[in-house]
Amino acid sequence: MRAEADEAPLQAPAVELRGVGQLYRSRDGVLRALDAVSITIREGEFLVIVGPSGCGKTTLLKMVAGLIRPTEGEVRIGGRPVTGPVPGIGMVFQNPVLLRWRTVLGNVLLPVEILRLDRGHYEAAARETLRLVGLEGFENRRPSELSGGMQQRAALARALVHDPTLLLMDEPFGALDQLTREQMNLELLRIWGARRITTLLITHSVQEAVLLGDRVVVMTPRPGRVAEVVEIDLPRPRTAEMQFTAGFASLAEQIAVRIRLGG
Repeated sequence: MRAEADEAPLQAPAVELRGVGQLYRSRDGVLRALDAVSITIREGEFLVIVGPSGCGKTTLLKMVAGLIRPTEGEVRIGGRPVTGPVPGIGMVFQNPVLLRWRTVLGNVLLPVEILRLDRGHYEAAARETLRLVGLEGFENRRPSELSGGMQQRAALARALVHDPTLLLMDEPFGALDQLTREQMNLELLRIWGARRITTLLITHSVQEAVLLGDRVVVMTPRPGRVAEVVEIDLPRPRTAEMQFTAGFASLAEQIAVRIRLGG
């Protein structure tokens, strides 16, 4: 299995990280968080990054979003360097971060307002997206009236409403109970299968990585480097039952062992 994530794909990459490094300076000296990370994400691919806490997974995601500039190397989306926040993306965080005074529909339409798009045009899209994530009929509810899983569904709808070309997800289901998390993983598989949006997911869960990903990038402990890239050759559409197959178990064990081995 190759230890480089930048092997030329069959089609032009949607996202490229080229020799990315990140240094943080403090009174105690310089901390190297990331070192020479090169990753490509293919158009329409579901790429997952796993690794120990503190290895720079979230930093990488923020670099792709244009929220952080790398100290070394560069990030490109669609062949163009990322120099600031990227408008054509959707983001889902570990916590849903819904505005409590807005309705579910109002929260979903927030990116439309921020991007100064035509609300009248996108309201129909918002309602359709809420139907897609299983929240039809909850448009006028407040976040406090929703369960944790339903709130995260609303956050996912908000990320999808403006039809982004890239979906970034940072431990989106990490705060949910196990049963709800498993259900949300299956929902995400269904939604991704319907839209095939290029997706980058950060997770600590090996099971989640294998179930969702086309490829899984395994990071080393800090400073974060690419330790291995594992091709997930399970057929799609994926099902919950696949988690009990020998092929799934073998892939999960390969990733878990690589994480335990570190660098």
